[in-house]
Amino acid sequence: MTVTAPPAEPAGQLEPEAAPPARGRRLLRFAPAAVAVLSGVLLYLSFPPRPLWWLAVPAFAAFGWVLRGRSWKPALGLGYLFGLGFLVPLLKWTGVEVGPLPWLALAAIEALFVALVGVGVAAVSKLPGSPVWAAALWTAGEAARARAPFSGFPWGKIAFGQADGVFLPLAAVGGTPVLGFAVVLCGFGLYEAVRLARERRLARAVTRPAAAVALLSVAVPVAGALAARTLVSDKAEDGTVTVAAIQGNVPRLGLEFNAQRRAVLEYHARETERLAAEVKAGKVAKPDFVLWPENSSDVNPFTDAEATAVIDQAVRAIGAPVSVGSVVERDGKLFNEQILWDPEKGPTQTYDKRQIQPFGEYMPLQGLVKAINPQWTAMASNFTRGTKPGVFTINGTKVGIATCYEAAFDWDVRDTVTHGAQLISVPSNNATFDRSEMTYQQLAMSRVRAVEHSRTVVVPVTSGVSAIIMPDGRITQKTGMFVADSLVQKVPLRSSETPATKMGILPEMLLVLVAAGGLGWAIGSGLRARRAGDA
Repeated sequence: MTVTAPPAEPAGQLEPEAAPPARGRRLLRFAPAAVAVLSGVLLYLSFPPRPLWWLAVPAFAAFGWVLRGRSWKPALGLGYLFGLGFLVPLLKWTGVEVGPLPWLALAAIEALFVALVGVGVAAVSKLPGSPVWAAALWTAGEAARARAPFSGFPWGKIAFGQADGVFLPLAAVGGTPVLGFAVVLCGFGLYEAVRLARERRLARAVTRPAAAVALLSVAVPVAGALAARTLVSDKAEDGTVTVAAIQGNVPRLGLEFNAQRRAVLEYHARETERLAAEVKAGKVAKPDFVLWPENSSDVNPFTDAEATAVIDQAVRAIGAPVSVGSVVERDGKLFNEQILWDPEKGPTQTYDKRQIQPFGEYMPLQGLVKAINPQWTAMASNFTRGTKPGVFTINGTKVGIATCYEAAFDWDVRDTVTHGAQLISVPSNNATFDRSEMTYQQLAMSRVRAVEHSRTVVVPVTSGVSAIIMPDGRITQKTGMFVADSLVQKVPLRSSETPATKMGILPEMLLVLVAAGGLGWAIGSGLRARRAGDA
């Protein structure tokens, strides 16, 4: 039998075959989506409790790369992925006691704002000066998110991740909008500078104006922040006061502590009396006034004689006015109230929290929420908003009150300063959120507010972290979490107003107008190009 050998294979076929180009293209299609998510996570990592503020810059540089030249549909999706990558881990604390569904729903809704910003950033990405337009659009998105829905949710503003950063002094220039704009501008500018450098290496034409804009987008925010340091000071302008912050702790972690209201009150009274004993022994300076946290007496002292007696005894022991956080029912309405309690006169002044938390302190869409899970509606209270800014006059010192959630809102804090506050108190209750990152995120907000308005900020918290913050944003004292403790310190009083305080929302509105101008230019250019193509 004759055997015919098969023809020899060409040499090239003996080597491993390269991956089909189509497969590589399919994999590359997922790269922008992956980068969008990862850059969002990178932005999250720039927030407290991590001191990695600088990660926000490369996060926005990567976001700029993802969006450049995209049409609106891909930009919408990529922006949404970036928003989810950022907000899902950032807001994890919202699900500590109520489970993952409310947490994920909140992140999904808030990410819609980021998605719309992504469409705008893509639209302006090829305009001259694109980093400026893009950063202004991000600021416009934050402005919208701080106002709607349900009076807004500013948590996650870029400024609140910059308490440890070089850009922080810009808060005194134009508040959180200018601080956030500078960080985002630096990130988009970094991407543009890298892109143009690559274009030049590929021997493509790069105009001088384009290169100048890219470099200035990085350099100007940094230079501006360094120049703004002259606005930051912790020197006393109106003398000093000795202030005490009481952290009484709670009986148990989580929502259950609300069922033990009297115990929470007794804990704070006990810690105040312990401090009074130390003052009497000469171990600690006597405070001029004392600040208790939000919900430190959820038993209404105006109707409960025992609560009145407990508070009165503690106040008399320390011998100084005490600001007590309580829940008060008046005319059939429930208020989250701060009560100034004098050792001789008893209750003298009150402040009702104005910015109450949706789905926590009141329940919007109650029918829908109840249909999904009746237990969620049972967890929420039904508070009424206050109507007047909170400023207590305590022995001649004007103390502004921004209760807990209010610290996230620019206008709530500014109102206290424009009404004369020389020092700001942020009484808070974070026990519901366990040992999550929430308390550190909120503490960073107070640090930004200190610089923004050049005021000492005292943060008394039921379960921690309580802190005393200087007008330059430094934390000089703080407590641990879920321990009973007190902080006593002589702090400066200040009455001058920073540019941010004086201008209020003006910088934010100007940046929104810049964003609108850039978006209008991009839309107009697109329409003209389409008409030219049809001609």
